[in-house]
Amino acid sequence: MKFIPLLNKFKPLYNFFIFLALINIFFSTGKLHANTFSISDIEISTPFEINFNKNEIIDKGFEEAFNELIMSIVQSKDHVKLKNTSINQIKGMIETFSIVEEKFIDEIYYLTLNVSFNKKNIFDLLESKNVFPSLPFKKDILFIPIFVDQNRNQVSMFSENILFTSWNLNNKRYSLLNYILPTQDLDDFSLIKKNINNLETYDFKKIINKYNMNDHIIMIVFKNNNKIRIFNQKKNLKNLNYNEVNFDNEEEIFKFIDKLKLVYEDFWKSQNQINTSVKLSLNISIDNSNNIKIKKFEKVLSSMDLIYNSYIYKFDNQNNYYKVIFNGTPDKFLEVMSYQNYYFEIKNKIWVLNDKS
Repeated sequence: MKFIPLLNKFKPLYNFFIFLALINIFFSTGKLHANTFSISDIEISTPFEINFNKNEIIDKGFEEAFNELIMSIVQSKDHVKLKNTSINQIKGMIETFSIVEEKFIDEIYYLTLNVSFNKKNIFDLLESKNVFPSLPFKKDILFIPIFVDQNRNQVSMFSENILFTSWNLNNKRYSLLNYILPTQDLDDFSLIKKNINNLETYDFKKIINKYNMNDHIIMIVFKNNNKIRIFNQKKNLKNLNYNEVNFDNEEEIFKFIDKLKLVYEDFWKSQNQINTSVKLSLNISIDNSNNIKIKKFEKVLSSMDLIYNSYIYKFDNQNNYYKVIFNGTPDKFLEVMSYQNYYFEIKNKIWVLNDKS
């Protein structure tokens, strides 16, 4: 009989914990599913005519945003698999969009859009096409192009090298690699010139170390008549051969550079590829007494490209329990979470967030 008074005594406290848990669910998980790919400042223009249809222009913007996203996360060999994606499919994957600006100038309509795609829906589409996406990580990379005319036994760098002067003139919006070209150092040029006959085995450390950058590409272009051989010093980056490249034609040079950049972009994507066919299901618990800590944790989950899905599946007066679907192995999950200073203990198949995290 004493049980009921005791229950009534602690009922307000119990209700308080329930209230806190509901606050956590309804106010802190609203953005948990907002895992999106965002494409900004898509610009569309069209003549303002009698049959002008604004919705068609917006649809065109959606298509351009989708194509830009695919170019940034999918290797070039798989682009053809997504070429015929319909506008209805594209619109079905859009989370949000906004019109940044619209204006009329000289009877031309200009529209600027921001478009966010649902990451899970994008990954589902790619998986259905047997395409593995890559993490869209942008990277600064030291890029040293060296041009060797074998007919003249002459080496060119810096302003004398057309590839050096043209390389960054026609960059694409979807490019992940930002190429940092070396400064025009005469000492560097002298070193290269002295080693013209053994450039493929030459150690470029003396030059590279000046720039304090984590990664680099040394591209040596050997020209023999109109035949071009590209030697890349970077391990696992394949060498290339081209015929009939006219270095006196600006348009042909830009096309040639675009081909080379595609090779380097594909290589970078291959290093950051996601195997979306692997879906590791994890049950994670976190102490719900610290709302700031919860928000921070959920923000990390929402921002991680390797997280396929995440949500709260239950709660009590002490913990929130999350279901996390991860594209990778348990070791990989622990690795990427450690970058965010999160560490776990496994108890009864529950990954418990360490209090020291």
